[in-house]
Amino acid sequence: MATLSAEFTLPLRSFTLGLSLEVDGTVALVGPSGAGKTSVLRAVAGLVRPSSGRIALGDDVWVDSARGVFLPPDRRRVGLVFQEYALFPHMTVRENVAYAGAGRADEYLERFRISHLAKARTTELSGGERQRVALARALAREPGVLLLDEPLSALDAHTKSAVRAELRELLADLALPTLLVTHDFEDAAALSDHVGVIVDGELRQLASPADLVASPADTFVASFTGANLMHGRVVGRDGGVTEVELADDGHRVYSTDDATGEVGVVVYPWEVSVARSRRDDSALNVIEANVRSIVQVGNRVRIHIGPVTAEITEASVDKLDLEVGSLAVASWKATGTRLVPLT
Repeated sequence: MATLSAEFTLPLRSFTLGLSLEVDGTVALVGPSGAGKTSVLRAVAGLVRPSSGRIALGDDVWVDSARGVFLPPDRRRVGLVFQEYALFPHMTVRENVAYAGAGRADEYLERFRISHLAKARTTELSGGERQRVALARALAREPGVLLLDEPLSALDAHTKSAVRAELRELLADLALPTLLVTHDFEDAAALSDHVGVIVDGELRQLASPADLVASPADTFVASFTGANLMHGRVVGRDGGVTEVELADDGHRVYSTDDATGEVGVVVYPWEVSVARSRRDDSALNVIEANVRSIVQVGNRVRIHIGPVTAEITEASVDKLDLEVGSLAVASWKATGTRLVPLT
């Protein structure tokens, strides 16, 4: 499998996108709207021209500004799936797939289990079916690189989970360098080997999903991966434990990370335990406060207690008899508190 190498700059309306990236598995780019994620795909696909840099698939050079090389989209081995799929409404499913590669259209209809829809118009399909057609059309080009723009955003919540699992299996089977963009860290973590966080055209951090959670580079990366994020000031360190005073309410929290001055305090919801009263355990961080909200998220429940949100099971909520306004205790270990630079 060839490696996709991309190192380029591209002026956008509010900032200049600058990227250096190598893709030999599946890499997801995440970040807020307008961060430059889709522009990366457009540059790789040849839909925009970088002001400088180089883009290549192995030895096949698509862009080299120093040599004046810029291959048009039709000369690049790229399969691109647009956010809204961009299927031709006047064509049947088979005609859509065959448009990209007639020789393998039936093979991909069979592979994606949509042969029975071959004569249907794309306007008659569900969201999941349209996605399968778009993927089949992209792969019928026999690409060397697969580009996916928000591949799950057009799906409803019920369909999304099943399609995400199917897409994860497909990407593993294809073994193509794949670059996808999404605003959803959960999708990125489920689908990719590595996740890059882009803010205002800058790649803040690129790492495995687990490493992003374990060691976020800054407060933005931490918040984007689903963490509680609080601001505080280090007031002391003793015995390998750093004490931090939170800016908003004066609570004191503790971390095994070493830091000084103003810091971002990062705690993930699944590391926070919830009780109705203080417990005698090893958790140094204990916050007793009223429950501010209770929100169901899938098969878990998020409980907002004081400055932190905990994630526990629905059975635990029932057992603790929690409701908004009731007093509860959130606790977690010092090893679960990460201190990161403020951004």
